[in-house]
Amino acid sequence: MEETFRFCSSNGLRPNPTPYFPCSNLQFSSVSRTGPLQRCIICSKTSISLPNKPSKTPKFPSLSPVTQFDIDPPPHSDPNSHFREKVLYLESIGIDLFSLVDDYPPIVSSSLDDIKATVDFMRSVGFTPPDFRRICGMCPEVLNSRVSDIVPVFTFLLREANVKGSNLRRVIHRRPRLLICDVEKRLRPTLYFLQGIGIAEVHKHTSLLSCSVEDKFIPRIEYLEKIGFSYKDAISMVRRFPQLLCYSISGNFEPKFNYFMVEMGRDLKELKEFPHYFSFSLEKRIKPRHQSCVEKGLCFPLPVMLRTSEKQFLVRLEVCCSSSPPLITSPLWCTDWYGNSLSS
Repeated sequence: MEETFRFCSSNGLRPNPTPYFPCSNLQFSSVSRTGPLQRCIICSKTSISLPNKPSKTPKFPSLSPVTQFDIDPPPHSDPNSHFREKVLYLESIGIDLFSLVDDYPPIVSSSLDDIKATVDFMRSVGFTPPDFRRICGMCPEVLNSRVSDIVPVFTFLLREANVKGSNLRRVIHRRPRLLICDVEKRLRPTLYFLQGIGIAEVHKHTSLLSCSVEDKFIPRIEYLEKIGFSYKDAISMVRRFPQLLCYSISGNFEPKFNYFMVEMGRDLKELKEFPHYFSFSLEKRIKPRHQSCVEKGLCFPLPVMLRTSEKQFLVRLEVCCSSSPPLITSPLWCTDWYGNSLSS
């Protein structure tokens, strides 16, 4: 008994008092069994071992929901600082970012790391800062390109278009838009089309490679057929002068062809033999020289009238007006303006 009491007191327990029931005649059928009741009542003859009192769970301060203002922003995340850094870098290589925004607004969001990588790559293949400034001025989209997009273009030009390495810089200078063209979707299909119509030396006309076959080439060939040329003649003109495929229909072909037919009254055969006619300015070259010939009562072949310099053209006019026609016995009697004999 003493041992039991000592154990209980050492654990901070007190002996259970005898339960009090005001009515002694109450019947409890659920507790009539002695087994469970004996396990619940601590008697003086039975000692039990109680488990250690569990430690109280520590209380933590309540956490409020995390908002975007509670998170510290990563370093260098200020968009204004990124933009300033981009402006300063481009100015260091002589490019004014603000002058390019009007033509290509997405340049504002371009990655500075990509721009630096592109500049470094262009330098590694021989382009100087002035070269890059010119390229960006003509095609600002280059600043939004990645090196992984530009390398395939150089590979295509060298291996498939047969551009010499020494001419690569000149090719890009002439047509910077080549750098942003997709090889699979644009450059290679255009190359195959040009080769298919008989233009073998495409490396001399690389500026055409950036053009769409469906949107640019086909409509111009169809226009030549519309004004009276057969398909065969139209392709022949394009082979002779491939730049025809780049000229505007409404801004070039139509006004020059109308003047050729209405004012000059010439034959289509002359255009077939000299498609370069469309490369000369209507107001500065074609009209003034045709009017000069009309005033003198002369009719020069198209190459003689348009290709010669202004000084040579005036000298030829003076010679033809001041000299008499050659005699029948003269070797010049049967010679055309090209210097070819007409006797055969």
